[in-house]
Amino acid sequence: MFRRYLNVTKPGIIMGNLISVAGGFLLASRGDIDPWLMIATLLGLSLVVASGCAINNVIDRDIDVAMARTRKRVTVTGEMSAKAAMAHGIVLGVIGFGLLAVYTNVVALLFATFGYVIYVGVYSLYMKRRSVYGTFVGSLSGAVPPVVGYCAVTGQFDAGAVILLVMFSLWQMPHSYAIAIFRYNDYQAARIPVLPVAQGIEKAKHHIVLYIAVYALVVMLLTISGYTGLAFMAVACTTSFWWLLMALRGYRRNIDVSGWARQVFVFSIVNITVLSIAMALDYHSVAPQLLVLT
Repeated sequence: MFRRYLNVTKPGIIMGNLISVAGGFLLASRGDIDPWLMIATLLGLSLVVASGCAINNVIDRDIDVAMARTRKRVTVTGEMSAKAAMAHGIVLGVIGFGLLAVYTNVVALLFATFGYVIYVGVYSLYMKRRSVYGTFVGSLSGAVPPVVGYCAVTGQFDAGAVILLVMFSLWQMPHSYAIAIFRYNDYQAARIPVLPVAQGIEKAKHHIVLYIAVYALVVMLLTISGYTGLAFMAVACTTSFWWLLMALRGYRRNIDVSGWARQVFVFSIVNITVLSIAMALDYHSVAPQLLVLT
């Protein structure tokens, strides 16, 4: 019984988001860590993400059944009813948002709400099924966790938060396009208009290279703006440009496109995990003063 309630929340996604939330939180803390605030932020945002994933599984039952990688989800097999999954998602959401409301601040809570509405409402209910721009819209919600972690500490949406939002949004694009390429048949069968299916794999390759190149530049802004040190810059340059070189391999003749896309996808996870850890450890001692929203 417990297993189905856990699986419907997509634990892998929760773990990935935990790393980015912690990275944003520790970057903003600059060594002065409030342990209770960190626990509340990590737990609250994890429950919010779990809620969104559970409700997404309810919404996507009709397309999940057409995809090999999702047809064994508990909401598809009938192991868990849509009603139970929806109730589970709502309860998790209430607790998660409640923790953020009580223990963090208005800015962090607003961004968590923004990400939730984009993912559950705009992306899952409409854009994913109807537009090639669904991936871009979904990337906005995927970029919210580190921003929530950062704003939970600062209470402000400053330049650092802007860089994190743009950085993680850009990262999501090649990450998602790579999945869509090596899972091409699944997306085609489910009639989901992701870029490789709707406009071709070659165009998706161009977009992957372009997004990684811009992402590599944006990541450096954390150091240029004074939020991180040179160690972070070294790690960022190494991992991001290696990812770019890996993406450029997609233009080789007779390359196994599916295998190449899987490599790009796997390294995207390595890249963002390493950078999240690096920015948590190599923070700058003096916080820049440029504020956008307080």
